[in-house]
Amino acid sequence: MTGLSLELPTLQNWNCHNCSGCCREHAIEVTAAEKERIERQGWNAAAGIPAGQPLFVWHSGPPWNKRYRLAHQPNGACVFLNEKGLCRIHAQFGEEAKPLACCIYPYAFHPTGRGTAVSLRFSCPSVIANRGKPVREQASDIRKLARAVVPKSVREIPPPKLSARSAVDWNGIRLFRQTLDSSLADESIPLVIRLRRILTWLRLVDEARLTGFSHEQLSEFLEIIVPTADMVWPADSQDDSEGNPVQPLSAPARWMFRLLAGQYARKDTEASRPKGLADRFRLLQAAIRISRGKGTLPPLRDELAAVPFERLEQPFGRPSIEMQEILTRYLRVKVQGMHFCGRGYYDVQLVEGFESL
Repeated sequence: MTGLSLELPTLQNWNCHNCSGCCREHAIEVTAAEKERIERQGWNAAAGIPAGQPLFVWHSGPPWNKRYRLAHQPNGACVFLNEKGLCRIHAQFGEEAKPLACCIYPYAFHPTGRGTAVSLRFSCPSVIANRGKPVREQASDIRKLARAVVPKSVREIPPPKLSARSAVDWNGIRLFRQTLDSSLADESIPLVIRLRRILTWLRLVDEARLTGFSHEQLSEFLEIIVPTADMVWPADSQDDSEGNPVQPLSAPARWMFRLLAGQYARKDTEASRPKGLADRFRLLQAAIRISRGKGTLPPLRDELAAVPFERLEQPFGRPSIEMQEILTRYLRVKVQGMHFCGRGYYDVQLVEGFESL
């Protein structure tokens, strides 16, 4: 992998700021070799591990092929997280002694046909805040991580399908990825309009049959449909957030909207994992209330307030400038990093993958 080619996000900064959120929220699976290595490190009460506290838990697989993850303390923190919010393994044995999943986070690596695109996970507060050194200046360190997880056959991985009707080669996929990124880049245009433009021309892509098109033919196709979408949604277009009447949703649409709101409001983490029947019963009660859509949406996380369903279903207005900046950066990092379709993203097609973002 000496010739490993990386494509780094151009607009994202990141360094770890030791918030310890990932050590509290994520379940870290370890390989058999990592489990054995950590056990040999000699962790005990004298090293800060409470007596009786297991280092690992068996979380799936048959007894003859057990899969383990790092255990968590009763307060939800990783067993190796100390009172200062730092990793005991890292402090005593160095970063490379930690499980690989801990070293990789929040980076993600995805094939591009001629190399590997790097994306980041926005579950990390420092990624959201764009805090740290520009990622493009950290190529050497990121390449070391990539060598540990990117297969040598990365260039042989086939491209994702473009849509249900069309399959193109990697050159075509990269062309559509570049077009998506360019369509998102102009922040002088409201994000709502940019997204409506993209969804308009993506629907045309979804309806077309582009299999067998050359790179030049795909370029010509995009040169037609992208400006067409721009004309449908000019930069000064009004949207529903500006007081235009909103068509009432049907009962099934309102039901689906409530389920999606509940799905995204709930944050499944290791710390929030149901601890028993009482927790599971509360989740069931919340699901029933969301399905009925009457009263208030139950607060599915401690930091969320109980919101009346009537208020939830009203337009919220255009996102603030700050929110548009965060959402634009999120979308562009995902697009540049191929973190929305293909082999590294559940084999989702490109059109469907962007819509899922």
